[in-house]
Amino acid sequence: GFPTCMKPHASDLSASQSPSNNETHQERLERLEGDKESLVLQVSVLTEQVEAQGEKIRDLEASLEENSDKLLSTEEMLQQELLSRTSLETQKLDLMDEVSCLKLKLVSMEEEQDPAHRDDKQRKAEALLQELRVLKTKVDELESEKLQYDRTLKATKNHVVVRACKTPVPYMHVHCVRIKRTQSGSFRADSLPHGDFKRRGVRSTTGPSVAHMGDTAHDVNTPFSKWSCDQVCVWLEDYGLGQYIPMAKQWVSSGQTLLSASPHDFEKELGIKHPLHRKKLQLGLHAISSASSETSAKLDHVWVTRWLDDIGLPQYKDQFHEARVDGRMLQYLTVDDLLLLKVSSQLHHLSIKCAIRVLHANKFNPNCLKRRPGEESQPSPSEVMQWSNHRVMEWLRAVDLAEYAPNLRGSGVHGGLIILEQSFNEESLAVLLSIPPQKTLLRRHLATNFHSLVGAQAQRDKVHFLESPGYAPLSTTAKVRPKKLGFSGFSHLRKKRPDDSTDYVCPLEPLQDESLRNGTRQPRTDLGPVQDGDTEGREQVGPPLC
Repeated sequence: GFPTCMKPHASDLSASQSPSNNETHQERLERLEGDKESLVLQVSVLTEQVEAQGEKIRDLEASLEENSDKLLSTEEMLQQELLSRTSLETQKLDLMDEVSCLKLKLVSMEEEQDPAHRDDKQRKAEALLQELRVLKTKVDELESEKLQYDRTLKATKNHVVVRACKTPVPYMHVHCVRIKRTQSGSFRADSLPHGDFKRRGVRSTTGPSVAHMGDTAHDVNTPFSKWSCDQVCVWLEDYGLGQYIPMAKQWVSSGQTLLSASPHDFEKELGIKHPLHRKKLQLGLHAISSASSETSAKLDHVWVTRWLDDIGLPQYKDQFHEARVDGRMLQYLTVDDLLLLKVSSQLHHLSIKCAIRVLHANKFNPNCLKRRPGEESQPSPSEVMQWSNHRVMEWLRAVDLAEYAPNLRGSGVHGGLIILEQSFNEESLAVLLSIPPQKTLLRRHLATNFHSLVGAQAQRDKVHFLESPGYAPLSTTAKVRPKKLGFSGFSHLRKKRPDDSTDYVCPLEPLQDESLRNGTRQPRTDLGPVQDGDTEGREQVGPPLC
């Protein structure tokens, strides 16, 4: 410190620092003013940018709303196109029914041998041929219209703008599989002569029944064992196995050759490599040797491909058509046969099983399935059991679930599956319709209508099955896998007989058939769920399926 006499006075210090302090405050003030102007300028620029961004946001919102409107209108247009296509397919099926009826009339006319009415029959045959040509023209027109709808749908999809639109669209999966035309089960009016009516020129689509097989010979009283090689070849053509006629002409000497042959002989001498073709031939020969008459024999393989459409499994039409699966083979179909036909889905196995049950209950009536809504206000379970896949979709549209109805195409859902399969409930249907679990109100609406549809008794059976100790939920993705045989399993192998019903997909006893028609008994299923990773799946399944 300073001595007291040497300490500077406070006023002297203040006077000495005052000029420098005034300059410091002045500079600071000028700097702050400059910063203020800079900040004001930045705020002005940011305000303009915010206004510009706001205008862009409003433009994007307007564009989003416009695109959403376009999307909704396009969805409505697609729905209308799908409904139109469904209507066209239904019309085509109806026209094919008329063609089948006309062909049956032709066959019945050709079987009449009264010379006094020959001219009249000739005129009727020509009139029927003319009707067939007109119907074929209508079918071709429907085909062209359907192709036009395909182009319209494709063009509509290409012009839809869904940028910045996150609205989920319900899944729509449409299968459109056409029946292939073959020489054994199809009809082409333009291939017939215009002037003359040729005997055996048109084959009935109902297929050869046991009673009709004898008509192939010149003498209906001649037993099959006495038939000549040519008569056997005509029978093979009618039976849908015409591709084996060249080999048959070299090997078959009479009908007895086929009756006494073994499956190995069919494969070696006739070149029948397809196991289901050999089975078809064995079933036909067994029916002839036993002189039995089955209603299922009247349904040929072309009818079966249409039946697959009706039960909602058109994706298997090519396999069934190639295997020549007819009504009799449906009656004797096994789990291994289905796997050979590339039907591995557990749900599709159940669908085919229930559909065959419906055929049994209706004595294999070819027109037992209903494709269109009737006049009934509240259908009974026995009526619902006869609904086709298309009729079930019509019911969904009637209960305000039209947007999900197309998801049932190719699912195998039909009235028989809904009523007869206890493991199939409203949850299974909701999964197949792709209704999200979070849409609880929509699922509750579906459940209410489902319970009303199946009836109180069937619903109680489904609930009882749901509460059973061994219950496992039905999975739409589960697979049926071939059973793996160990060394001990070979001792159980034995030769299968045509009347061995232990492995059939759907064997029905007479009492079961009667109770099924009356609706007094609901069949139980032994087909348990098999997950994709289950290598021993068939151990859980085990034939029979019914």
